Amino acid sequence: RGRGIMASSLAEEEEAFEHTLLVVREVSVYKIPPRTTSGGYKCGEWLQSDKIWSGRLRVVSCGDRCEIRLEDPATGELFAACFVLPGQRESAVETVLDSSRYFVLRIEDGRGKHAFVGLGFNERNEAFDFNVALSDHEKYVKREQEKETAGAGGEETGGGEIDIHPAINRRLKVS
Repeated sequence: RGRGIMASSLAEEEEAFEHTLLVVREVSVYKIPPRTTSGGYKCGEWLQSDKIWSGRLRVVSCGDRCEIRLEDPATGELFAACFVLPGQRESAVETVLDSSRYFVLRIEDGRGKHAFVGLGFNERNEAFDFNVALSDHEKYVKREQEKETAGAGGEETGGGEIDIHPAINRRLKVS
């Protein structure tokens, strides 16, 4: 893991600002049975009896990585985190076959252990916003990579443009 990161980009990543792309006040997390077929998960199999947690969801951009954080709404204490690495969204966040409001997240403990849990949104539009935040982050990372491969000069882009993460309010930091 992380073997492809050069020392300079690692330093940049540590300096990168965290940007909150989405906050959903209440989501539900479910214990899910192992996948029985290669076809995918169905939330109908786990919705009734297997709710293990509810709280706040935050989608946070950390450089080229996106983190889905499940937090206690009162204390901010982290319940679990799902890390979405560039180009690996499908292995971290999976849609279920039988609902647009439910997903399966690959959560990690930060020490190499992971588990799969069900994630449920109360409203369809919250699930839609969740998908949009993940897509916006992917587009941002792709643009950043294209800028790097276009060369350090960047003359092709027209020069005076300021790149701002698409899902962030358009505020500039004044130094």
